[in-house]
Amino acid sequence: MRTEEIVAQALAKVDNDRYILSNLVFTRVKQLGAGAKPLVAMDTKNYKLTDIAIVEIAQGKISLECIDARY
Repeated sequence: MRTEEIVAQALAKVDNDRYILSNLVFTRVKQLGAGAKPLVAMDTKNYKLTDIAIVEIAQGKISLECIDARY
């Protein structure tokens, strides 16, 4: 799948709010960088953390409510 399609799906999950998406990606990247396991079948050695975070959001594995519950 193309990057544009994945980002469009991720945007749809946050009601097309780019600000919320960027904050959600940033928070998830911090978690992944601190050692959290990806919720999708993507290896952190082969993919950038931002790519993994966006795919997780696009697939509905990470949401704003999910991030809020952890903090």
